[in-house]
Amino acid sequence: MRIVVALGGNALLMRGERADASVQLHHVEAAARALAPLAAEHELVVCHGNGPQIGLLALESEADPSLTRPYPLDTLGAETQGMIGYWLAESLRNAGVRKPVLAVITQTVVDAADPAFDAPTKFIGPVYERAQADRLAEQYGWTTAADGPHWRRVVPSPEPVRLVEQESIEQLVAGGTVVVCAGGGGAPVVDNGQLRGVEAVVDKDLTSAGLAIALKADRLVLLTDVPAVMTDYGMPDAEPLRHLDLEELEHLTFPAGSMGPKIEACRRFVQATGSVAAIGALTDAEALVRGDAGTSISQKPVT
Repeated sequence: MRIVVALGGNALLMRGERADASVQLHHVEAAARALAPLAAEHELVVCHGNGPQIGLLALESEADPSLTRPYPLDTLGAETQGMIGYWLAESLRNAGVRKPVLAVITQTVVDAADPAFDAPTKFIGPVYERAQADRLAEQYGWTTAADGPHWRRVVPSPEPVRLVEQESIEQLVAGGTVVVCAGGGGAPVVDNGQLRGVEAVVDKDLTSAGLAIALKADRLVLLTDVPAVMTDYGMPDAEPLRHLDLEELEHLTFPAGSMGPKIEACRRFVQATGSVAAIGALTDAEALVRGDAGTSISQKPVT
């Protein structure tokens, strides 16, 4: 099969963990071990999030007194693609992947008139207590929002229109290369005859869904830090939802800044291709592809 896998940024840096390189590399190595069997049996495209990582770089850039102005988010997004892409490519090889592995710095075209620029929803960076988040928002001019019991910075997240490098990615996959791409949703650019980066972070799940549709993938697998889509997430009576179909999704709502984009990405992929999408834990990657773990999303009810 041809499989597009999207690794959540929070799966590479757990909530509350120090953002040390050694901590993140440890998680990347675990991700590579989980993905290596898929690479051996299938055509594999690996996308990844960058919420914690780009937030850290943005915070460092904001606080750097040697800069006239902070680095823009599109540039920091490209920087995280290089860092995480390097870690993944190296770790996949070390995990036994014998196919060529290539990390591609990817640009994602967005619409300059997208209303998301006026309504930030994408979480980036570490979690804070409310008072600390308010202080940082005032200091740096951020917008912050509640993320579960904590608070985080939010930035605009416009809709992905297309990947500039899409044709090259397709050729690489068809030639047997494991491709790491669309990191952090891709560096956001507008195309007015000339490409120009913009201040935003594109949702990597929506970008991954668009890429999976374009590549005619057989599976879209979203790997995160929870074992499945849950009812009443964070509550004592939370229960995993093992199977969902498109009709059921119409009657369910999910948080816009976290599970909501994952559900929407799966919906788009399933509706466009008729194939199955899955959401679940990184450690269950193989089982998710088989439908034995996490949440599977299909066009019609499972019989």
